[in-house]
Amino acid sequence: MFGRRFELFRILGFPVRLDASWFLVAVAGAWFFAQGVFPERHPDLPTATYWAMGVVAIAGLFVSILLHELAHALTARHFNLSTHGITLFLFGGVAEILDDPPSPQAEMVIAIAGPVASLLLAGWLALAAFVGSTSGWPGGLSSVLLYLALLNLALGLINLLPALPLDGGRVLRALIWWSKNDLAKATELTSRVGAAFGTAMLVWGLFLAFGGSFAAGVWLVIVGFFLRSAAGASIRQQLLNSALKGEPVHRFMHTNPITVPRAISVADLVEAYVYRYQQEMFPVVDDDRLVGWVPPGAIERMPRDEWERQSVAVLVQPCGPENSVTADADALQALTAMRRSNLPGLMVVDGDHLLGVLRLKDLLGFFSMKLKLEGPRFRRR
Repeated sequence: MFGRRFELFRILGFPVRLDASWFLVAVAGAWFFAQGVFPERHPDLPTATYWAMGVVAIAGLFVSILLHELAHALTARHFNLSTHGITLFLFGGVAEILDDPPSPQAEMVIAIAGPVASLLLAGWLALAAFVGSTSGWPGGLSSVLLYLALLNLALGLINLLPALPLDGGRVLRALIWWSKNDLAKATELTSRVGAAFGTAMLVWGLFLAFGGSFAAGVWLVIVGFFLRSAAGASIRQQLLNSALKGEPVHRFMHTNPITVPRAISVADLVEAYVYRYQQEMFPVVDDDRLVGWVPPGAIERMPRDEWERQSVAVLVQPCGPENSVTADADALQALTAMRRSNLPGLMVVDGDHLLGVLRLKDLLGFFSMKLKLEGPRFRRR
């Protein structure tokens, strides 16, 4: 879903990231307001004023989407669900909740929190715009507040459409889950509805594009493709969860991983291990006792002229729940831990003894092969 992302800041413990596609939204949105909306509503203002109003409107939209997703993240935290962060991208934003909700009721509350926040914000902004227009505030400020109110109203209502990954789709999934007591079936049915919505928007967009409304039509086509793609991703994610849940980690781990001694230099680590084995993760041992690992990116962060002088010991990250797991742990929980820590794998340990390494690509490879060999039978099950 995402391309290159930039972390901006943290709010209430959640990292806030900006996908590169958001810059397209910012530029196009500012231009739309500065060249189309505000000049028509407030003629004879300087061009710089229109652009200032456009920039403020886009900044307000950024804050609005952030508050929408923050409502999801805080509600998920209430139910003890892990959230990887909040990302704003071309189609709005997403709170990256890593765990499945514990119940249909929790799914419903988490899903509805975002639209409720947007609709409440729309009401407050509309009230502020009314107060401003009747109290002698500058007309441009009142207009920006009014359009932000309308944008939040649209954000809340559009997200209530019953199509995954929109919030309304999650509400529908919660209702089906509650009635059938089957999360996998609820996800499948809701994803089909989402795909149908995506197809309808795609066809409508093509009709508009060839009918004269080219810009609106192209945008609907893009959104339609996004909804269809996201619906398929929801089904694949649920199938992945079903494939891994209940499977022990030892089924997938590599039992003879490449390890490195703590005493060698970083230069030797690079020459004798990194270039030779081309791995992203290297467990570190001292007299056959596991002391930790060299995490991804640690070597790149060390200046090149320090490689000869420093030993691997300065790079070691100790073992902990964020980078290690036991052999009998649930593979789905291990996958969640990788996502939470944004790691390509985990060490499989028994105390200070290394049993093996569990890699993300092996879990995904197992899922891909299972889907290929069992196909419709696996989907139905």
